Amino acid sequence: MASDTKTLIKDTFIKLLEERPLSQITIKDIVNACGINRNSFYYHYEDLPSLIESIVMEEADRFTSQYASIDSFDSCMNVALEYALERRTLALHLYNSNNRDIFEMYFLKITDHVVRMYMDKLSEDIVISPRDKEIIVTYYKCLLFGMIVDWMATGMNTDVRSDFGRMTEIFTGMPEEIVRRVSDNP
Repeated sequence: MASDTKTLIKDTFIKLLEERPLSQITIKDIVNACGINRNSFYYHYEDLPSLIESIVMEEADRFTSQYASIDSFDSCMNVALEYALERRTLALHLYNSNNRDIFEMYFLKITDHVVRMYMDKLSEDIVISPRDKEIIVTYYKCLLFGMIVDWMATGMNTDVRSDFGRMTEIFTGMPEEIVRRVSDNP
């Protein structure tokens, strides 16, 4: 029963967040829509930010488990982009809220996972130090995260697929070259 209530609270909150901005959602709205009392909400969550954190971390875990391998930086970007586009309204409501830090933490986790999978694939047959690998992952993770956050700041209204496509054309071969350089200069 407790697990069902917890799921009901999460699903109801997501539904409400797809309908309106976070600033217009209260715990009262959630419990009324669920048909439960406030104590039931507080049994599972300390407050609204803890509910948000639980949902976004669960989503990040679900997302990252779906992708076991990524073989190009273009794929990295497309995976992260498609994820944001599938949840556009929800993402923008969280991004434009006072809880942006939770959303950014979640999106950073996703970009880290995507880039890490790509780097694992890229460096399969090449010996590079763990430190160098972390530096490269951090660089590309921040690049991807920054581009997506910048795009979200515009309301996700620009033709980001075209921009990302052009960027990958311009930077084709760079990740491979970076990995080659660090393997040549340990």
